[in-house]
Amino acid sequence: MNKSILSVLILVVLSLFIYGTAYTQKKPPVSIIFDTDMGPDYDDVGAIALLHAMADNGECTILATIASNQHKYVAPVLNALNTYFKRPGIPVGVVGGNAINIASFQKWDSLLAANYPHTIQSNQQAEDALVLYRKLLAAAPDKSVTIVTVGFLTNMANLLQSGPDKYSPKSGKDLIKQKVKMLVSMAGRFDNDMGKFKEFNVVKDAAASVTAFNNWPVPVMLSGFEIGAKIFTGLPIVNNAAIQHSPVKDVFARSIPMDPNDKNGRMSWDETAVLVAVRGYEKYFDVVKGKIICNADGSNSWDPTVNHDFYLVQKMPKDQIEKVLNDLIMHQPK
Repeated sequence: MNKSILSVLILVVLSLFIYGTAYTQKKPPVSIIFDTDMGPDYDDVGAIALLHAMADNGECTILATIASNQHKYVAPVLNALNTYFKRPGIPVGVVGGNAINIASFQKWDSLLAANYPHTIQSNQQAEDALVLYRKLLAAAPDKSVTIVTVGFLTNMANLLQSGPDKYSPKSGKDLIKQKVKMLVSMAGRFDNDMGKFKEFNVVKDAAASVTAFNNWPVPVMLSGFEIGAKIFTGLPIVNNAAIQHSPVKDVFARSIPMDPNDKNGRMSWDETAVLVAVRGYEKYFDVVKGKIICNADGSNSWDPTVNHDFYLVQKMPKDQIEKVLNDLIMHQPK
């Protein structure tokens, strides 16, 4: 064989190997802070199960689990779930001040606190949410952190309005601008009822929602009420006899029968937000660009002329996305 032809062939093979290896390499894990009300509804439990499943897959790193709710079981429950998924050392924070306090009416929160190991026995043993946020962000590389909120926006408003401290000389807004890549939020409504319907996470602390959404300095991706309302999860884990002594299964098994609206599974508001926070939206949803406008009464509107935020629009068929979510919810700890 001609030496020049052989050289060309060797170069082609090497190029294919190098570029092929680079192409198949996994993306680096997404650094996630999970902010949750963990109490009024139980899709938060499905959401944290997704997060741990994707962390086990190497898709994300969970920097902290932080509560925007002050009910007495919230820190023990977060610690119990993290412990079940073999990550007992994940920091747990709880919102300070005179914040919202709502427990689960199905009492699944007390069930988990009673039946699963946890070293954090009370909210007083958890870290202050604002202090934890500033500490984590100050230590993070620039533009590296994704915050996903599936509850009230209280912590986001507190962080925005915070001043310099021992962790950073920056204001909260400047710290967010430097360290946070994106805020992903299960909040608002963006269908035909936008402006008329007050979504729960937004309206429960409307003042914080106004502060957070109208002043957030980096992009916000929103999974609106209309997205999760059409996607049902939970029945596969309830019906899986091989999964035993699972806090996730216990919560869905206890709660689904208590509401006739959940006969096909629970609506999956929080799970969709966590999914796109880690994997991105492209495979599952389309988006509409613009800017969320939060009104003082807790309703929201949308400004399509400002390219800052985007809300999700369903793309993947409902049954397919339900399978993706249910498979992750059924993931068992390594």
